[in-house]
Amino acid sequence: MRDVLGVLTRKALWTALLAASAGAAAQDFPVDIPGITADPRTRPPVGLLLPEAEQPDLVTPLAILDRLVVPGARMQLEWRPRGGISNAEIASPVIVARGAMSGPVLCLAAGVHGDEINGVEIVRRISHSVDPTRLSGTVIGVPIVNVFGYSRGSRYLPDRRDLNRYFPGSRQGSIASRIAHGFFQDIVRHCDVLVDFHTGSFDRANLPQVRADLTNPDVLEFTRGFGATVVLHSPGNKGMLRVAATAVGIPAVTFEAGAPTRLEPAEIAEAVAAIERLMVKLEMHEDPDASQAPPADVAAVALPAPEPPPIFLDSRWVRANSGGLLISEVSLGQRVLAGQKLGRVIDPVSNVERYILAPVPGRVIGMSLNQAVLPGYAAFHLGTETSEQQAVREAARPHAPDAVAEDPEERPETAKEQDGEDFE
Repeated sequence: MRDVLGVLTRKALWTALLAASAGAAAQDFPVDIPGITADPRTRPPVGLLLPEAEQPDLVTPLAILDRLVVPGARMQLEWRPRGGISNAEIASPVIVARGAMSGPVLCLAAGVHGDEINGVEIVRRISHSVDPTRLSGTVIGVPIVNVFGYSRGSRYLPDRRDLNRYFPGSRQGSIASRIAHGFFQDIVRHCDVLVDFHTGSFDRANLPQVRADLTNPDVLEFTRGFGATVVLHSPGNKGMLRVAATAVGIPAVTFEAGAPTRLEPAEIAEAVAAIERLMVKLEMHEDPDASQAPPADVAAVALPAPEPPPIFLDSRWVRANSGGLLISEVSLGQRVLAGQKLGRVIDPVSNVERYILAPVPGRVIGMSLNQAVLPGYAAFHLGTETSEQQAVREAARPHAPDAVAEDPEERPETAKEQDGEDFE
């Protein structure tokens, strides 16, 4: 639609210029439109558009939530699901930065789970810091999607439904389905690409990482823009925001960073830096390091190419086989060997300690915080590093249903193996 509007606007502009030149025939010098020669034998017919490279690149206002956001401006809007669902709740803030130059529409969403507040700060910080006058494209930031859960410090909606299992939603059905439908139609449909921010669930922390379906070529290309960030192949579960967005042609990923219910400055800063790298890759703004390049007459120093981001294809959660007090002996991001001690579970009654060992070599990309656990509790998430090419090949192979999906949704006191291992 944007391309169609641009072509119509350019056509009207050149028609007006041609009309102006026709009225200036009495002047002592020719009036020529740039790119059109004075020789009538070589001049293109009236109304014919110039080559694409010579056409002016016009940006129109963005119509969203019954408002128009003009190019080069930032506007904070409000979103409420329709049907009187949230009349008693605060509205979801929607920050729209409409660039002065044309480019993609990047959507940043957080707070789908109301207790995962690292993403709230990440989206707020990026949305309010980007300069629309120097931006190519648009940033739509929604720091709090699930205002019900956020206002209560809860992962869930009031009826204990997980909003991230109901996208794209529908007009009928549960409150979760209606909220998901409203958000998808009012916000997501305006986007070209989408990043959904999450953290670990229920006292678990995740290393900053991108989760994506690497079997989708558009999503795979999208993941290359995050720079030195861990990328984990994960097809996702039905009803997830990123799965629903990708299904309608909007490449989307999940960005996991840290633990719920707390703000972690290091994880937030790493995620913000990754999005800034992504925006450079999408040509939404210039690389700040490029402006510091040495003068042409100064010999450039040969620098090594940046290391490509590691990709973790296979991952598994390591469970505690006994109940007690979990004390970790590794940290997020640490590389471990097969048989290495990851942590220990201490029975405070019998004073017996049992170690949790790494079944395979890998890197700790997720782990439980020190706490009381029951037998079967998913305690450590290990990822096995591989190349991008191998990751894509393995992801495309048919696999049996894997119990390890997203982040475990069970609490230590209510562990349910059938709930799955790893839920976003």
